[in-house]
Amino acid sequence: MSARGRVPVAAYKDLCVDAVDAPALARFWGDVLDLRVRPREDGVVALLGPTPQHTVWVNPVPEPVTVKQRVHLDVHAGDVRDVLTAGATPLDLESFRWKVLRDPEGGELCAFERDEVPSDRLYEIVVDSADPERVARWWAGVLGGRLVSDGTGEEWAVEDVPGAPFECLVFGAVPEPKTVKNRIHLDVTTPNVSGLVEAGATVLRHPDGVIRWTVLSDPEGNEFCAFGDR
Repeated sequence: MSARGRVPVAAYKDLCVDAVDAPALARFWGDVLDLRVRPREDGVVALLGPTPQHTVWVNPVPEPVTVKQRVHLDVHAGDVRDVLTAGATPLDLESFRWKVLRDPEGGELCAFERDEVPSDRLYEIVVDSADPERVARWWAGVLGGRLVSDGTGEEWAVEDVPGAPFECLVFGAVPEPKTVKNRIHLDVTTPNVSGLVEAGATVLRHPDGVIRWTVLSDPEGNEFCAFGDR
């Protein structure tokens, strides 16, 4: 299946991760994703790679992890011990063909061991969903990716997102509802935020004296930020 018959209204820009201790969590993700760590004076830490789309912003927040993350990252690794050495802790190393871990602040991630590790260490961005087909179809239309299903209806993915340094966005069915702000979110660029709203996004915060981007949520309430396409 493909959503590329429609003109995308936005483009993938980069990724944001919330952290109580931004420098420490940035060092962890810098090691795991093989990105350069660049602190800023405002407390935000940038993780930089070969393209702007590889950038991960680690943003300081006061709230610690209190519930299972609704968005988590899957990564490529030569050996799960490398991720553990970087600062992860094991959560489930036996039940799946991947290793379920926690980052230094308790957020979940999954490590997929590879004989040959790709240069882009980020494999997938995984989102818990009430209706995975609906939200995956929405993001495929917004970003211009290719919509695929696992055949069960329980998992849908958006592959081939233009410019994205990962293989796909994965949306998996879960029974529990969203209760808190996601600690991981996407940034996008768009020529017109109204196009995102017309597609079904909800504006949560307009640009003001503090922020120059628009904070929105997708049809299932997942936060993301939209920047002007300059």
